[in-house]
Amino acid sequence: MTHRIAPAHRIASGSAPADTPSGTPTGFAPSRRTVTRAALLGAAATFLGAAPARAADPAALRLPAPTGPHRVGLRTHVLTDTTRADPWEPASGVREVKISVLYPARTVRGCPRVPQLTPTEAEDFTGLAPMVHPGLPAGGADWGAVLTHGHLNAPALPGRRPVLLYVPGGGDSRTLGTSLAEDLASHGHVVVLVDHPGDASQVELPSGMRYTVLRGDPDPATFRTMIETRVADLRFVLGRLGSLPLAPFMDLGRIGVYGHSAGGTAAVHALAADDRIGAGVNLEGYLDLDPAALDGLDRPLLMFRTDGFEHAGRLESSWAGIPAPRITLTGANHWVFSDYAFLVPQLQAAGLVTAETRAALIGPADPAVAFALVRRRVRSFFVGQLPVPAPPARHRPASQ
Repeated sequence: MTHRIAPAHRIASGSAPADTPSGTPTGFAPSRRTVTRAALLGAAATFLGAAPARAADPAALRLPAPTGPHRVGLRTHVLTDTTRADPWEPASGVREVKISVLYPARTVRGCPRVPQLTPTEAEDFTGLAPMVHPGLPAGGADWGAVLTHGHLNAPALPGRRPVLLYVPGGGDSRTLGTSLAEDLASHGHVVVLVDHPGDASQVELPSGMRYTVLRGDPDPATFRTMIETRVADLRFVLGRLGSLPLAPFMDLGRIGVYGHSAGGTAAVHALAADDRIGAGVNLEGYLDLDPAALDGLDRPLLMFRTDGFEHAGRLESSWAGIPAPRITLTGANHWVFSDYAFLVPQLQAAGLVTAETRAALIGPADPAVAFALVRRRVRSFFVGQLPVPAPPARHRPASQ
């Protein structure tokens, strides 16, 4: 099941333009369009022109190690909601959602580290990357070799732990939130990364690869569909957590949500709409979609922004009246909250992106400093609102 991407536009960033009239959505094509994978990548080639020759040794990219005391396990599930149709594929009659669950592991012996993308996703993303974020290379990066620090199906550390749901930015897959999620899991949380097929650049499902149907930045009607679908996906996932194999290790009375960009918008709306969610973090997402829905929001919320975000005026205006502390990252830009904080500098060092692209994506300053602050403040916020169990005491032999 695939979708054609119009080659004349980049994939949406998830920010609805303020000056586009609402009405019939122009930012997506909801009809079912099936094309071959070759046609998709051909469209990308048309958009980009001739791709640069692949390097003999593609740039090896690495993600940072988590900082907590626990090793991290990872399991992936595809959940099917039979009660609603997919708004991007209405003929399907159901809505599929893919999740990754990260958690503290008891041991990782014999459990390999999981790649950030499947082999097919990685190959496709090579062509899609410059459409998702202009300036990313159309070749020369070995996306398939990027390993997470999550160990496949590792046995879980005993104990019932708070659950955090992550919502990615518009056009991004869930796996681009790996670094922050792994860090939270290494400190004792269960973290659920949620993909939104038809919105994310690519999601590999049992029924086939799903590509984004978005063309360029979404108009207001399309943006509303994006956010409403994401919130519905989150609430559906919440209802299914108790049936997952890791349910005995989850404390479903302590649930938080956090998200980046359009994911931040969805996270705050889910926080306001669902009493099962006790706290939330918004990583530079607009809150002007439906201000009335956020009136009276009385649950803990923390909000981040960067000083380099080009739509800072709209962002600040949309946050007015929201009772939440704010943190500003200096020398940073919008995608520093994602794994691009670490991937883009490595691409620049390999000569695959320019300094201008780096500044436009993550800012000119050292992103490791900004990301360390995000890790620390997000973790301390959720620990304060949804306490994690204390690590097991080390066995000390009795004195002789």
